[in-house]
Amino acid sequence: MKTPTYSALLRATCASFLLLAASACGSAPTQDDAPPAPGNAGLLAQIQAEVGTAACDSTQQCQTIAIGAKACGGPERYLAWSSKNNDGKKLKALALAQAEASRKQQQADGMMSTCSIVTDPGATCEAGRCVLQKSAMGGNAAM
Repeated sequence: MKTPTYSALLRATCASFLLLAASACGSAPTQDDAPPAPGNAGLLAQIQAEVGTAACDSTQQCQTIAIGAKACGGPERYLAWSSKNNDGKKLKALALAQAEASRKQQQADGMMSTCSIVTDPGATCEAGRCVLQKSAMGGNAAM
């Protein structure tokens, strides 16, 4: 049997590290594609129901709210919502409860994160519905 060379071992180690890092990282989730943290599906469903269609007449009615919690701190993502038919009190309470549940689950599981900062993208009214802004132009934050 042939003894592996140093460069072959180095390549194998680097490949293993890259696979491990890729499994722990990913692109930042958008408003609609982020999976709920385990045990938080009910709270996330309540948040989505409270946001509803996020109907708006103007961008001034569009707000953002932080959702979830990263292991290193800060939110996992943001949701756009509308103040047109919602004062946001229940939504804020649900978001706080969901973030706390995420933190507790992460601590129990010993989870780690990339410690990257998820900035508030702001929200805008498009076609009568509040949506997250595509660029990081900032906006009206509810939290």
